[in-house]
Amino acid sequence: MNNCSLTIKELTEAVGGGITPRMVRHYHQLGLLPQPVRSPSNYRLYTEQDVIRLQRIVALKQQGFQLNHIRHILEMEPETDTLTAQLQKQYRAIMQQIAQLRQTASALEGLLGRDRHCQIMQAEVLAQLKLLEVETQMGLGGLEQLWSGLDAQVHTHSEAFAESLQCLLPDLSDRSEIEQHLISQLVLACGDVSLASFVRVSAGAIAASRHALSASCEIFVDIPTVAAALDQTRLAHLSCRITTLINNPHITTATEAEQEFWQHQEWQEKLLQVSQGSILVIGYAPSVLLATCTAIKAQKIQPALIIGMPIGFSHAPAAKRQIIQQVTPAITIEGTLGGGLLAATTLNALVESLIEKPNCHCYLSESRS
Repeated sequence: MNNCSLTIKELTEAVGGGITPRMVRHYHQLGLLPQPVRSPSNYRLYTEQDVIRLQRIVALKQQGFQLNHIRHILEMEPETDTLTAQLQKQYRAIMQQIAQLRQTASALEGLLGRDRHCQIMQAEVLAQLKLLEVETQMGLGGLEQLWSGLDAQVHTHSEAFAESLQCLLPDLSDRSEIEQHLISQLVLACGDVSLASFVRVSAGAIAASRHALSASCEIFVDIPTVAAALDQTRLAHLSCRITTLINNPHITTATEAEQEFWQHQEWQEKLLQVSQGSILVIGYAPSVLLATCTAIKAQKIQPALIIGMPIGFSHAPAAKRQIIQQVTPAITIEGTLGGGLLAATTLNALVESLIEKPNCHCYLSESRS
């Protein structure tokens, strides 16, 4: 490649990733890409450095960084403390925005999630909200009075979770009935409706779970806390035996599970004893999931399904990205979200669906999330 030889079209073809000439021009306007030199015919000409820089932009964008954040990252050397400080500043600002949005979402959930028994009071409150000037005449006290009136109805009946979820969950019509049930149970387990957007179910995962459970497969979990949260009665009905990989009753947190797995060879060796056609449920230790990926690639274990939802901020997201790309069917929650309760809830929902609806075949035409 010559120093200045690529046209804008050739640049986009070299970079790939869906980049178009229009996007390149937009990046010039934002300062993400430096202005190129021009040919005598006034064509933009790009260098190998431009290709590398645009590839970095594409990679960072695919990881979820916004364009204004990418610009700051590219302006600094990756090794400098200044870059770390800048990223921390951006992270705190984003977390503050998330907190504010979470407050707004909670308020909306408080209104939209009301069941039919609260509809009359809800309509009255909504009407009053239109007239309420929170930051001027009435102040926050007026809003608190409206919430008190609405909350007064909660003492008259039990909460109707199904009705609330119908109003709050995103459109799941592209998911099978079993997946919809699974996502609903996960949302109920953590109380966060936004979780629905991060659940990943690989192709064939539902079918693999039903086949394995029907065959009385063995269930492997990473620590005892996950085993304790499983539906022991239904699993016994299916004759599924539960085996704990890190069989230490004193291990109850992600930190302890991670250290225990790394420090004791016996647990790593026990992972290699996972029986063929079993289901792996990992809810705490990211390294267990990473080791599972390695063992599968080396064809040392062949589980039927992996439910991988460990907690963590670097290893866990990486492990989840790896496991969803494996040939072995998997169910996970993208990013840092997860935990033993959610992992156990996933298996419990699959077991419940199998027992309650053994003849359901909706998953056979399931689309991918």
